[in-house]
Amino acid sequence: MPLVRIEIQSGHPREYKNTLLQAVHDALVTSLQIPEDDRHQRLYELEAEDFPNPGKTEKFTVIELTLFPGRSREMKRNAVEGITRLLGERLGIEPSDVFITINEPPLDNWGLRGVLASDLGFEYKK
Repeated sequence: MPLVRIEIQSGHPREYKNTLLQAVHDALVTSLQIPEDDRHQRLYELEAEDFPNPGKTEKFTVIELTLFPGRSREMKRNAVEGITRLLGERLGIEPSDVFITINEPPLDNWGLRGVLASDLGFEYKK
């Protein structure tokens, strides 16, 4: 159940944003082997003056992935590479305009369905 937060400069058309969201999701389905319907994404658009990034273009994209802990380094590498590749292929975003962070809070720090995730016994591919 990755939580995905994406920040971009405002002004892009709806089609661009839909393609962005789909590219990130497709990369996570492939790299992390999440179910197709496991989609928890939030897109934040910031005015250029509120999103200063010297040396970057108007396509600069910041992506924050929050994951259950335990996935392999290879899976995380594949996620980063896959997202970057699909954003380039589908939207012409250069790798230098993609910034990705991965957070892995312990299951004791997730609350789902009114209980701690650590009490739910989740199984997922690592």
